[in-house]
Amino acid sequence: MADRPPDLSSKNPDWWRQAVIYQVYPRSFADADGDGLGDLRGLTQRLPHLAALGVDALWLSPFYPSELADGGYDVIDPRGVDERLGTLDDFDALVGEAHRLGLKVVVDIVPNHTSHLHRWFQEALRAGPGSAARERYVFRPGRGPRGELPPTDWQSVFGGSAWHRVADGEWYLHLFAPEQPDLNWDNEEVRADFRTTLRFWSDRGVDGFRVDVAHGLAKDLTEPLRDLGALGTTGETALRHLPPGSHPYWDRDEVHEIYRDWRKIFDAYRPPRMAVAEAWVPGGRRALYARPDELGQAFNFEYLQAGWDAEELREIIAGELATARSAGASATWVLSNHDVVRHASRLMLPPGTDPEAWLLAHGSAPAVDPAAGLRRARAATLLMLALPGSAYLYQGEELGLPEVADLPTEVLQDPIWEQTGHTRKGRDGCRVPLPWTTTGPSYGFGPGAGWLPQPASFAGYAVQAQTGVEGSTLELYRTALRLRRKLLDGETLTWTPGAPAGVLDFTRSEVWRSVTNLGPEPVPLPPGEVLLSSAELPGGGVLPPDTTVWLA
Repeated sequence: MADRPPDLSSKNPDWWRQAVIYQVYPRSFADADGDGLGDLRGLTQRLPHLAALGVDALWLSPFYPSELADGGYDVIDPRGVDERLGTLDDFDALVGEAHRLGLKVVVDIVPNHTSHLHRWFQEALRAGPGSAARERYVFRPGRGPRGELPPTDWQSVFGGSAWHRVADGEWYLHLFAPEQPDLNWDNEEVRADFRTTLRFWSDRGVDGFRVDVAHGLAKDLTEPLRDLGALGTTGETALRHLPPGSHPYWDRDEVHEIYRDWRKIFDAYRPPRMAVAEAWVPGGRRALYARPDELGQAFNFEYLQAGWDAEELREIIAGELATARSAGASATWVLSNHDVVRHASRLMLPPGTDPEAWLLAHGSAPAVDPAAGLRRARAATLLMLALPGSAYLYQGEELGLPEVADLPTEVLQDPIWEQTGHTRKGRDGCRVPLPWTTTGPSYGFGPGAGWLPQPASFAGYAVQAQTGVEGSTLELYRTALRLRRKLLDGETLTWTPGAPAGVLDFTRSEVWRSVTNLGPEPVPLPPGEVLLSSAELPGGGVLPPDTTVWLA
């Protein structure tokens, strides 16, 4: 085994390459003031949980002033703190306590759009057509005899047209909710303001940034604007069929000039600030965002979207390692986040199941066995943590939380529900507040009820219910992260030849081995000392289905 753990100290500029980073959705983590929303003081009070878990950093989803038209991603002031979540002093206290506990802090930034309540957008509405204020956004006259039709056929990610008409007749672009007008990154004032934002948070001790919609900033705004037509109005089909870098608003080549400019800011700090791109693009294109002179790392969403299939996962793992290597970056792995069905539920859905339809059926068609889902989720987690690169965890997965698929429609907060005319339920089911204790109006989330209702089953998943309990999911995570830090050495793996069908079997640095049985039948357990198993081993030298084992 490796004698020395990886250097994750503040002096190491490459601490992020194999770090475990824990995503906090602050409104659902811990509520200190009792208003039902999680807040920064609540998070600070619960930081010992993250330190005891063994993660290296926390990534904080938006905590900025927002009307919550999109869960905080509609930012009114990118250099402020939402008063419901705290103050800048609370943020400074959070960073100070995190650093005292040995945790890095990564914050979400949202450069593609602002809130419609941002002072710039309000100025643009007052200033009118042709004004300099409107040049910070994407305003255009409509089509049709009276300008009554949108400028293009582009569609919002959340459903409906990506254009919204204002009182004077012009239309503005919003690739997400109408409350999220897109910025014009051809405008130098926009670029300068974001340089200020990056320095503002870096000066306050932030160690890195997660860049929201990193592939969406640059847009082809030359006239006439292009319709997508038969290639697909959402842009996803067009992204696959148009020449790389030529889509009118996704993944354009010009976006990389922006990130090369940002890298100069990141590298002016000691150690340099890290960054990771949320870029929903194919692997070869994703590598561009992860180059060392740009953001340095990019999320690998193919892994998150994969089914529970050994051949598919092996192909994705090999592809991601090659992609990261080509960029000079490290690989990234993630199973859950604030935008997708939690993997304790998702991995149990039969192949071909539409998650949106499953959510609309309140998780009943098909029904998911929570015990079977948790078993598979635990196996998936140990597999992920054995892979070279950075692992990103989502709050609550260390408790084994399933998706809350049966939220009543009257409590839904995600704008997707309304934007799609009630055809997509949205992402609230993975954002339900965390359970900390086995009793209380919100199971320890806060002194009162949370902003979304928790099911009674959450009591059994609570931190209090699992701490110190042998075999619990929380203790599995704690043990796995402690072992991982000791075992890491290098950023490569070697596939074991002759592995049975349905099995993923590889070694790391020739000193430890991870074996996952994704098939329906037990397989022979390879020789070696069992360091950790995602489920109890039955004996007899076999590895049961839906189980991962680490061997020395």
